[in-house]
Amino acid sequence: MKKILRAAAWSAGGVVVLLVVAGCALYVVTQRRIDHKWSVAGHQPTIPSDSLALVRGQHIATAISKCADCHGADLAGQQFIDTPPVARLWAANLTRGKGGVATQLSDLDWERAIRHGVKPDGSALLFMPATEFQHLSDEDVAALIAYLKSLPPVDREPKPNSIGPIGRALFLKGDLVLLPAEVINHSAAHASPGAMAATPEYGRYLADIGGCKGCHGEGLSGGKIPGTPPDWKPAANITPTGIGHYTEEDFFHALRDGKRPGGTPIDTLMPYRFTKDLTDDEIRALWLYLKTVPPKAFGSR
Repeated sequence: MKKILRAAAWSAGGVVVLLVVAGCALYVVTQRRIDHKWSVAGHQPTIPSDSLALVRGQHIATAISKCADCHGADLAGQQFIDTPPVARLWAANLTRGKGGVATQLSDLDWERAIRHGVKPDGSALLFMPATEFQHLSDEDVAALIAYLKSLPPVDREPKPNSIGPIGRALFLKGDLVLLPAEVINHSAAHASPGAMAATPEYGRYLADIGGCKGCHGEGLSGGKIPGTPPDWKPAANITPTGIGHYTEEDFFHALRDGKRPGGTPIDTLMPYRFTKDLTDDEIRALWLYLKTVPPKAFGSR
């Protein structure tokens, strides 16, 4: 019996050692990637100061690109992920107040952060949706920066970020885009969306910069949102396979009221609290674009 117990103890100890070694290796490998510095030239924007540009910038920040979803209604930062095994992340204070970044950033720094997901020192921003914002046109990124620079100062010190073991494992496996700077083509040409009108072309631009693919997948077929907890509902299939029965009026209700054609509520993960402020032409443009998307089976991405 003693030999059996001794063998069991050695076996359990070996498992513990292996787990500790694996955990250390996971931390070292992922931290090396997190600490990597990026050399990104960026594109020097010409920042407008007219009132129309500020209005456009505010509209991009709220209704289209939904900056407030992470940075808070006043854009002064908030904790937007608080799941310790995955991550604890605090969005930056974008104002000129105490703890804010606005006084530290040049116009080029703003552009590199938004479009490329990098800080002035070249380190990567965590979970910054630059994979979507890289598609912003020169005019729109300049208007967005103009608006952000005009924000009233709010004093709010950010809290430190941390990535838990599950978050690091998902990151290493490729199921969590923790560092968008790793996957962005930093030398790609910037978008030219054409006229802001109810066209499929403009709808595609809005879908790209609005983050639709971040949840619904590259092919917009829905499925589990990468990196989300197991109890989160999957994103819907918004190709013609999934919403082909919608009318244009149904689509307006979905984005404005958060209701499906039968009147049942759409899960609040769908950011209709922001899309409700899209213009009629913008919603119609998205509708026309989604009608051109190839039909796909649910979750096929």
